[in-house]
Amino acid sequence: MGLDLADITVDGRITKAPCGGEVAGKSPIDRGKLGIKWSRMTDGRGIPLGCVVTVANRHDSPLLRPTPEKLARFELALPEQITVYLDAGYDSTVTRKLLTDLGCEWRIQPKGVVIPINHTRRWVVERTNFWYSRGFNFTLSCTERRAAVINALLALMTAIIVIRRLIREAWTGQRWDARPARRP
Repeated sequence: MGLDLADITVDGRITKAPCGGEVAGKSPIDRGKLGIKWSRMTDGRGIPLGCVVTVANRHDSPLLRPTPEKLARFELALPEQITVYLDAGYDSTVTRKLLTDLGCEWRIQPKGVVIPINHTRRWVVERTNFWYSRGFNFTLSCTERRAAVINALLALMTAIIVIRRLIREAWTGQRWDARPARRP
């Protein structure tokens, strides 16, 4: 299929939700204002595979189970061994047990240890989060109140991102996971 499903990266992100709504809750990073948390999963090259939306004051760990369950639609193409890359917010025994129960290997950045993002496999999900935030104002501040509409808009944004990447790869021949060359 052209997806790198052997390496999965999951990361959470909080967005402002000034109008409230079904999935809005107090944000722990924005003085208790309303917010939404996205738990996004990408393949090894940064292609979005699924997203779970919930209230902003939930920890990342409880969102870990429903996020990889989005892989069920790829059941025929799933590799035997999947490695999940996570940031320090997931560093707990509960997370390790869950991933072991799901049959996944895991690479979790330890708490308190600073590792530059470009030295890990997590940079692809951070780049994908950047695509969502810079390409669509919706992910900077969500004014929609209904969860069904939010999920539909996320699906549309994902389709646009994947089509853009396919066009770029077809025209330039540049791979999905290729980092741009640094300018002198």
